[in-house]
Amino acid sequence: MRKKVKSKPHKGLLKRIRISATGKLKHAKAGSKHLRSHKSPNRLRRLRKDSFMSTAEMKRLSKLLFMRLRGREQPRSALRKSPSPAERKAKREAAKAAAAAGAAKK
Repeated sequence: MRKKVKSKPHKGLLKRIRISATGKLKHAKAGSKHLRSHKSPNRLRRLRKDSFMSTAEMKRLSKLLFMRLRGREQPRSALRKSPSPAERKAKREAAKAAAAAGAAKK
């Protein structure tokens, strides 16, 4: 009999990114750690700023993290949020009320 394997987020990736409140992935740009002398000041300033992950990269990394994430180009509605138990209950009761109203009309 096989043991059930837990879904664990990739710890190495978690150390290299930050997840924003809106579900975007923020990361440091490549090429800013060393050999800076030949790079222009404008380029070094651009490299200092963190950037957000593209949609294609985010989809690949969301599988490593077992999280719902959204890319730089995606709207906020792309990040579906699971309803809370109270929201689920309210939705069920609304559906029951609508079904009862429909049955009363017939």
